[in-house]
Amino acid sequence: MKAASLKEIKAELEIVPAQKLVALCLQLAKFKKENKELLTYLLFEESNEQGYIESVKTEIDEAFKELNIKSIYIAKKNLRRILRSVNRYIRYSGLKTTEATLLLYFCKKIKDSRLEIEKSQQLVNLFSAQAKKIKAAISGMHEDLQYDYRREMEIIL
Repeated sequence: MKAASLKEIKAELEIVPAQKLVALCLQLAKFKKENKELLTYLLFEESNEQGYIESVKTEIDEAFKELNIKSIYIAKKNLRRILRSVNRYIRYSGLKTTEATLLLYFCKKIKDSRLEIEKSQQLVNLFSAQAKKIKAAISGMHEDLQYDYRREMEIIL
């Protein structure tokens, strides 16, 4: 089965009755956890972006509590897992400020974890890649916000 294009899906959704649309959304949410998380964000969290950011930060804190800093190998795997979930939450929001805030917080948690990232080139690369993402997100913001985020980035990185 070939998937329809977004244009075709949009055209079809515009003519679907409201009750059928609700049923389609519920059916979509049943199949994948990410679909359910995205619907949750769109329905409940989108209007309160700061609350959403705080809840994601809390989740990051919980994940870092379980981080094993004694083994670099396990720490790398855990950090990549945490980063995957952070990137997923960033994708839901789509806002540059949310992206910069969450990635800065992730980098700050790495620094605070006493993990010796210099011992692993993969961790150094992971950290520098996040710094590049932060810079790219900041460059797409308003000038006043850019100044604030750049200052925070200099402190953390």
